[in-house]
Amino acid sequence: MFVIAEIGTAHAGSFNAACKLIDAARDAGADAVKLQWVYADENLHPAAGLVELPGGAVPLYERFRALEVPPDFFARAQAYARDVGMQFICSPFGLKSLRELLALRPDAVKIASPELNHIPLLTALAAHRRVQRERGSPPIPVILSSGVSRLADIETALDIVGTDDVTVLHCVTSYPAPEDEYNVRTVETLRNTFGVATGISDHSLDPVLVPALAAAAGSTMTEKHITLSKNGGGLDDPVALEKDAFTQMVYVLRQCDAAIKRYGTEQGAAIIRSELSEQYGKEKVERVLGTGMKQLADAERENYGRTNRSLHFMRALPAGAVIAPQDVAVLRTEKNLSPGIAPCFLTTVIGAQLTRAVTDGAGVQWEDVIARKSTAHTDGTACKHR
Repeated sequence: MFVIAEIGTAHAGSFNAACKLIDAARDAGADAVKLQWVYADENLHPAAGLVELPGGAVPLYERFRALEVPPDFFARAQAYARDVGMQFICSPFGLKSLRELLALRPDAVKIASPELNHIPLLTALAAHRRVQRERGSPPIPVILSSGVSRLADIETALDIVGTDDVTVLHCVTSYPAPEDEYNVRTVETLRNTFGVATGISDHSLDPVLVPALAAAAGSTMTEKHITLSKNGGGLDDPVALEKDAFTQMVYVLRQCDAAIKRYGTEQGAAIIRSELSEQYGKEKVERVLGTGMKQLADAERENYGRTNRSLHFMRALPAGAVIAPQDVAVLRTEKNLSPGIAPCFLTTVIGAQLTRAVTDGAGVQWEDVIARKSTAHTDGTACKHR
């Protein structure tokens, strides 16, 4: 089991805090740490809405702006992580952060759930991997998180980045995510459907239940947020594990590995499920395991189209204007705005003429443009996202 401690932005821009989080992850037994390379403009429109924090509601865009740090921050964090024996993984959220991240040569690139349909980002990552192969080097490992997605979204992402050294993490994009909605058997479904390694990205509050059941379902990778304090004020701190709880999770996962190695896959998995049933109750365990059918969880259903990416206008434009590349962006919709059409239609929209005036931040609609509907996206494959 490969364990990733998701630091995210819990460092709040402090390198000293980042080092403390890396130390906590190492001491807890994690194999890698993961950070997030945030530029607000790659994620959100300034009118995206508010986020509730302990100090009150603040604009989400400004909160993301406050999380921006220079590239040197990540270079130093990577060096420190490797010095203490940890792998360094990071999530980019757009073309600029991807380019800067790849220049560091991290141990893997993690595509977060909201970016699973960020077609330009995936295409650029695939191009980098292709160049690596052409130069005789193994492509950089990729981790795809599959929260707030459907099977077709995962299929499209894999069509672009490939399946060589790619791991797909089952996830529920809700903070916190209810254990009963985790449908952990989906870990096995994704592995059988796409022929890739699979794991779990867990946003539930319990340190053991979902990760251990995922191990019984064949998970090879577990990702969970870590924090120095649940009251730290970070966006993800309330759903993250403090050091002691993270240590408990890692210990249980190593025990799961040992059971499967000793007794074999089927018997080892049965032992894990049996012990968890004794601790949590058989009915609870069965609810968490779910049907294995990949579908949106109730807790994330309303986020589909808002948390993940769609096309948005970046300025007000009059009817008749021709849409230029700088006029539209692939963004998360979030709170206030209306979702636009899928990112796979970006190249269809650029160069199209507007049928009506549009406002700054509005989601791009087919009714906005003279009919140029196409199912082609930036790498020429079918647009499966709907």
